[in-house]
Amino acid sequence: MTVPPSLTILGAGPAGYPAAFLAADLGLPVTLVESAPVLGGTCLHRGCIPSKSLLHAARLLADASEASALGLEFAPPTVRLDKLRDWKNSVTDRLAQGLAQVAKARGVRVVQATASFASPAQLLLAAPDGSIQPHDFGTLLIATGSAPAMPAGFPAGHPHLWDSTTALALPGIPTDLLVVGGGYIGLELGSVYAALGSRVTVVEMTGGLLPGVDRDLIVPLAKRLRARFHAIHLNTRVADIAEDPAGLRVTLENAQTGEKREEPFSKALVAIGRRPFTDGLEIQHAGIVAGERGFILANPDGRTANPNVYAAGDVAGNPMLAHKATHEARALVSRLLGREARLSAHIPAVVFTDPEIAWVGRTEAQIAEQGLPVKISKFPWAASGRALTLDRADGVTKILADPGTGKLLGVAIAGPGAGDLISEAALALETGATIADLARTIHPHPTLSETLGEAADLHEGLCASLYRPAKPPRPSAS
Repeated sequence: MTVPPSLTILGAGPAGYPAAFLAADLGLPVTLVESAPVLGGTCLHRGCIPSKSLLHAARLLADASEASALGLEFAPPTVRLDKLRDWKNSVTDRLAQGLAQVAKARGVRVVQATASFASPAQLLLAAPDGSIQPHDFGTLLIATGSAPAMPAGFPAGHPHLWDSTTALALPGIPTDLLVVGGGYIGLELGSVYAALGSRVTVVEMTGGLLPGVDRDLIVPLAKRLRARFHAIHLNTRVADIAEDPAGLRVTLENAQTGEKREEPFSKALVAIGRRPFTDGLEIQHAGIVAGERGFILANPDGRTANPNVYAAGDVAGNPMLAHKATHEARALVSRLLGREARLSAHIPAVVFTDPEIAWVGRTEAQIAEQGLPVKISKFPWAASGRALTLDRADGVTKILADPGTGKLLGVAIAGPGAGDLISEAALALETGATIADLARTIHPHPTLSETLGEAADLHEGLCASLYRPAKPPRPSAS
């Protein structure tokens, strides 16, 4: 592969800026084009970071309300929305300032402009002042990310109809909030507003929350959410939205019975997922092709139909995860520069609800679909000393392994800090570890990480905290 003389990158999110920084570190001149005045993209400014800031505040509110079980009584908290909003913004501002300094130190040329293709080798860059400049490129990476999806027929732009960007801006605390979609975005933001005082109702078209996620992980989450939310309606869709003195009048329809009912809501948050963002990019002028769902079509190395244009991150396909985008984009840059780089197949996923849910590798449902043999062990956190000291016995750690070789196939965790715990499992899968490897790894006591070791011990019926008799060995054939 010929090393490119320079690299142009569209988008300064978790795919774009890590790619730019790595390319610069390896000596390649880089132009980073971003329409916003700051670096970081959706993840930093309208996604991962602000949502986790608000979820931390929600967790503090929940801790205060649940502390009475420990004999600690707190006065009802006062939510100062302006100060909470300022604190959230300060977190993103500090990180954005850091990125700007790092880009400058690395010599990355940052251009604030909206880009569109004029030809297979030229962009038109529209600056905030309205001026338009041509930009010829040799090699280009599209890393424009994604945007909130809105169903057809919903009144786009309605002041009482929010997407995730609006909800994260904290415009107010609605009395009643309808969350359309029981995926991770809806449940995370629904949890935030429920903690802040909104009466939250969730509607989900399928028969369960977080469709596609291991059902063993959903059990503890659903129990807590049903206690915190006003209502959760499964197999339900929004049939109509109309004006109402309270804000919106929403018609909900049960997908199984066809029964309809109307309910008023102050606000409705549409959280049905995200779509790849190529608005205004005019990719057809560059000979680039998008698939049916709008993702830019690219080969496993990220190369599009235009041999000089690559794509990475959300715009290039699922899973739409920031850490996948970073890993993918950095691997792409490494290959462009002739360095060996392999994209890991073990991409962990985390839902930052309470309890957190995290998994990596194959799920039980995927293994069943593939017809593979599997042995499953589930360690309940009720047997974890650390979980009990946290008053959080509702978690579970689940391990799936090949019954013959003991090789790990997947790990799933539900409980506080699951998103941090899953990294050990990701490393184990990446290195081809077995149940025995995980079992003999010493986990400090008392910690939640012990649940991984205990689940591995449980796999062989040798768990210290739980008694599960091991099956006797089969007699050898004589």
